[in-house]
This record gives sequence, C-alpha cells and structure tokens, in this order.
Amino acid sequence: MKNTTTIQLGNNGPIVSRLGLGCMRMSSIWGGPTPDENEAIATIHEALDSGINFLNTGDFYGAGHNEMLIGKAIKNRRDEAFISVKFGAIFHNGQWLGLDLRPMAMKNFINYSLTRLGIETIDLYQPCRMDGSVPVEDIIGTVADLIKEGKVRHIGVSEINADQLRQANSVYPISALEIGYSLADRQIERDLLPVAKELGLGIIAFANTAEGLLTGDLTAPLEANDHRNHFSRFQGDNLKQNLERVEVLKQLAKAKGCTPTQLAIAWVKEQGEQVMPLVSMSRRSRLPENLAAMDIAFTTEELNTLNTTFAIDAIVGGTYLQR
Repeated sequence: MKNTTTIQLGNNGPIVSRLGLGCMRMSSIWGGPTPDENEAIATIHEALDSGINFLNTGDFYGAGHNEMLIGKAIKNRRDEAFISVKFGAIFHNGQWLGLDLRPMAMKNFINYSLTRLGIETIDLYQPCRMDGSVPVEDIIGTVADLIKEGKVRHIGVSEINADQLRQANSVYPISALEIGYSLADRQIERDLLPVAKELGLGIIAFANTAEGLLTGDLTAPLEANDHRNHFSRFQGDNLKQNLERVEVLKQLAKAKGCTPTQLAIAWVKEQGEQVMPLVSMSRRSRLPENLAAMDIAFTTEELNTLNTTFAIDAIVGGTYLQR
C-alpha cells in the first residue's frame, strides 16, 4: 500500500489504508456551493497515488453528485480504490426529511449508486444510521442479500448504539463501524467502542477535529452565518470554555512542531490498531498535512495531558454528534 500503513476491517475483512479519505466536502454541504470538481478529482487521484485507497461517500451527498464525482475519479483506476457508501438518508432542497431503510428502498438505492459510481460492486455498504423504523435484522439481512447478488462485498454500520451493533453482527458479520470520534467527542468509549472492539470491527472515525473546534482556528463568537451556531457547543460561554481547552492542544502542537489538526488526527490514530481516521478533504493541499499526522507519536505524558484535558464530557454543549 505505497506510502501508508494499513488496517484490517473486521477479523477476516479487507485490508485498506489506515487513513481514509472522506469525500463529502467535494459536494455541496447544507445547500452551500459545490467545490471545484477538477480539484476534487485531482485530490482523489493524488490520494490514490499516496496509498490512500479508502474513499468514503454517501448516496445522499450532494444528491448523488458525490458518487458521480468519485465515479469519474476512479474510472480506469477501480482496482486501486475501496469504495464505502452510506445510504438511507432522505433530503429535499437541502432539508433533512428522515430515513428510508425499507428493504425495497435499499434495493433501489444501490442500483442508483452503482450506476453513478460506474462500478459493479460496492466494497462497503452501510445504513447511515438506524432509528428503529425498520428492524435491524431486515436492514442487515437485505444488505446480506445484496452480497449474494454480487452488488456488495462487505457490510458496515454507522451511527448506531451498542445493542444495535450486537444485533446487526448476529445477522451477518459486520466489518466496520463508522462513527464520529475525536478528543472532543468521546462518548462512544462508554459502551459502543468496547463492543466494536470485542467484535473485532474496524472503526472508521470521522469528525476528527469536531467540526473545526480542534483546528485551533476558531474564535468566539462565530460569524453569524456559520451553520455551527445551531449547536450549543459553539454558542456563547460554551464556546469560550471549549476554546480554553483547545489552547492546551495548540500549545502541545506548537511544542511538537505540528498543527492542532494533525495532533487531533494523530490522537484518533492512537486509540487502537483497528481505528482509522477518516479525514474529509476537497483540495490536494490538505493531503501532505493529513498524511504526516499519521507519523506523529506521543509520549505517555502527552497522551495523559490530552486525555485529561479532553476527558469524556469535558467539552460543554451538544452537536449533531451527541447521542
């Protein structure tokens, strides 16, 4: 795998790059502008050249635009890419409407995904979350049927609880859990992460910088049009208190000669050999910094400082990641 280390998704699952490329930001987010498509494709190509083969998307990212973009990028390079697709979310005019996890809908979703991606098989297929509207066994059982049909290779899950994870794995072996995980969002360490490790799953950890909180670039208050103003973590005194903790991260990063973002990614990487940081990028200029983060090592004292400063629930206020 060229210049990157690897991770195995599941006890008998596929070997993929230890750093994953999240492609969501290559399409319009929450009704915003669509980034430059040529730059996005070039970013995917450079990621593949660097050994990052794990490409993560959702059929609802940019209303299908994201899958079509990836399809263009991997044309003639299909064997170099491992494609992870989430499904189930329904949006209209940029507004969240809910989930559709009915087996009939899933069988419809995957055919559109395969067409947009221009491939015959999706490597990892996963419901974006589960809300109890459809039994877990029906959802996972349907994906298992898609494996038999040759349309899917491996099953993943995302944004679920520990009981649902056990139930899903009892229906068909789950290869990976995709979940938000960072210094600022450690709630999964209470029950979900231990279960995932017990079952031998790969952990695909997104939101490593907690929606930008851990980049060291935020100041209070946010701009009035910033979508993060909707979440209490980024409001008023909450944001001021949270940024005081981020100062510790900034000071440690400065002492180590790296950026706070790199340190945040590296911390995720340090949480176990089965944990993959999934980093969203839309520009090639971000690749060197994020790749270098995978080489950062910590002393015991440094890890203790971070784990104490960013203990579970130390960051005040909620976000969409709160469970």
